[in-house]
Order: sequence, then structure tokens, then C-alpha cells
Amino acid sequence: MTVTSPPGKQPQHSHHGHQADPAPRPSRRVFTPRYKLDMVTEYESAPNGEKGAILRREGLYSFHIIEWTRARDAGRLTGQPADPGPSTTPPRKSAEQIELEKLRRQNHKLTSDLTKTRMALDIMGKAHALLQELAESEQDDRPPGKS
Repeated sequence: MTVTSPPGKQPQHSHHGHQADPAPRPSRRVFTPRYKLDMVTEYESAPNGEKGAILRREGLYSFHIIEWTRARDAGRLTGQPADPGPSTTPPRKSAEQIELEKLRRQNHKLTSDLTKTRMALDIMGKAHALLQELAESEQDDRPPGKS
């Protein structure tokens, strides 16, 4: 197979033999707290028919507004740059903590199973007593001498 290209332009090949993608890889957008507050305010003040137009104009989705509204209501959007304070991710659990949680879950399950078993045995005991009582009353109702 022969590849021809205009003079001065050579095709670019990646290490796999395919042509390289000339389009740059898109980067994730980052929104400032001020922008988020402005968008939530504009979205909430817009009449219902114009809310979609705002989202399209800004290239946003409704979940952006939902998340930003929750963040605003929780006091996490102040309009100032985010303070790189302590990490909000919970610290990693130690092996003992993980084992303790596992044992607690297992204990809860076993306690629940034991409660169900005891209730079932109670019901079975009552059913047995009822059936025994019915059998005895049936024997009492039979005329003597017939088996």
C-alpha cells in the first residue's frame, strides 16, 4: 500500500503504525466557587423556559447546578478561592478497624438470625400444641368401641 501526501507534509505515525490523532486531548474543566455561585443564582432566578438555555450557553448539565446548589446550601461555596486545608477524605482504616467492623456486621447478622430462629421455634411449638389439642379432641369425639 502506498501513502501519498502533499509535498512538505509527511504523515505522522505513532509507535503502533497508526496515524496519530491530531486533536488535543480535552482537559477537565475547573469552576471557581464564584462562578458556581453566579450560575446557581442565575439559574434559580431564570424563568422555567430559560433554564435550559443557560445550561446550553455555559455547556453545563443539570447535575452541575444540583451539586452546586447543595454545596452552597451546606456552606461550601463562599465565593472565595478554596482553602487547601485538611483533606476531606476520611483517613484509611487500620486492619484492626476493618476486622472490628466486619465482626460487628457478622454479630448483627447472627443476632438477627437467632431472633428469627427463636420466633420460628415459638411458632412451631404453638402449632404443635394446637395440632396435638385437635388430635386429642378428635379422639374424645369418637364413639367408644369403634376404631
